[in-house]
Amino acid sequence: MFTLKELYRIGHGPSSSHTMGPRNAATQFLGRNAEAAHFEVTLYGSLAATGKGHMTDQAILDVLGEERTTIVWEPKVFLPFHPNGMKFVAFDANDRPAAEWTVFSVGGGALAEEGQKAVEHKHIYTMNTATEILSWCISTGKSYWEYVEECEGPEIWDYLREVWETMKSAVQRGLEQEGVLPGPLALRRKAALYHVRAEGYQQSMRTRGLLFAYALAVSEENAAGGKIVTAPTCGSCGVLPAVLYHLYRSRNFSEQRIVRALATAGLFGNIVKTNASISGAEVGCQGEVGVACAMAAAAAAQLFGGLPSQIEYAAEMGLEHHLGLTCDPVCGLVQIPCIERNAYAAARAMDANSYAMFTDGVHRVSFDKVVEVMKKTGHDLPSLYKETAEGGLAEDYKQMWGSNDAGMQL
Repeated sequence: MFTLKELYRIGHGPSSSHTMGPRNAATQFLGRNAEAAHFEVTLYGSLAATGKGHMTDQAILDVLGEERTTIVWEPKVFLPFHPNGMKFVAFDANDRPAAEWTVFSVGGGALAEEGQKAVEHKHIYTMNTATEILSWCISTGKSYWEYVEECEGPEIWDYLREVWETMKSAVQRGLEQEGVLPGPLALRRKAALYHVRAEGYQQSMRTRGLLFAYALAVSEENAAGGKIVTAPTCGSCGVLPAVLYHLYRSRNFSEQRIVRALATAGLFGNIVKTNASISGAEVGCQGEVGVACAMAAAAAAQLFGGLPSQIEYAAEMGLEHHLGLTCDPVCGLVQIPCIERNAYAAARAMDANSYAMFTDGVHRVSFDKVVEVMKKTGHDLPSLYKETAEGGLAEDYKQMWGSNDAGMQL
């Protein structure tokens, strides 16, 4: 597994796979072909189908330059390696191809070339499954975050503190914002309203309302192109911050303990990223919101003093109960149903934590088994339910409003 710095990426929304990944790819290609006269970039499959809604073209043009770059949309062409394919071509002054690069945005802002797991990174974790790591925790008496420190070194804590500060800021900014989110849906922000209403309820309803408000705040910031952390993706970036911020404020957990919980959450996200996928275009929303729920459940269980087995159980439930969740963004935007799913998954993460803490941590279906099933389920889903804005909820809106060119359903 790679460093948690590759899972927790600090950047701007609305999409890690459709915005952050293509921007990164364009930056790398420009660095190798700075003298090119002009560029042509072809976007394939899911990357093209919802690219305009996710501002993929603008992310690339911002790097390569609008005046010398042509974007070609191929939403019906799916390259075999991954649905989010891109082909960059650089041309010389005589209009001859000088360089070509086919690369894939595989989720969470990461890039991969065909046949590879990722581009230009090395594995630093010796164990890649929850079963192995749980056994290590039991035999050594240590916790998951201590395994992260062993593999990453103490310098990981400075980065995770930056991640936590970015998450906190996104919650706080989102709670102050009002108005309408960008895009044709004219979707109003709800975080501030939920926050105000939550304060008027008694304890149990207040707790749930605040959790919703925090998740909405971060997800709305993402939808507006604000600064967030992929956890594990932009589309699912509200779940983990909501749980951590809620527990930080309501239970007075120290920032050190919050950062350690971030490490544990990241470890479980990394396991999924390594052994399955966190890409909605590849496995549906179960790989985004489902994984985020698992990460948040693991973090909460650790904060409440869970045994390693209880933490693993909480993560397993968080993912298991999102199996089969489709990725069907209306208009190709990270708004409906994405924002609401973040709030609901944050609540589910807390429920998974509570359930696991009532048990001794012993259960029949392991986290690794659920990851395996999630991968198979995702690959069995028809492509129209995997970030193409062609099926599911997006199909209803498409029928109502018709459609225009590739990547934006109206």
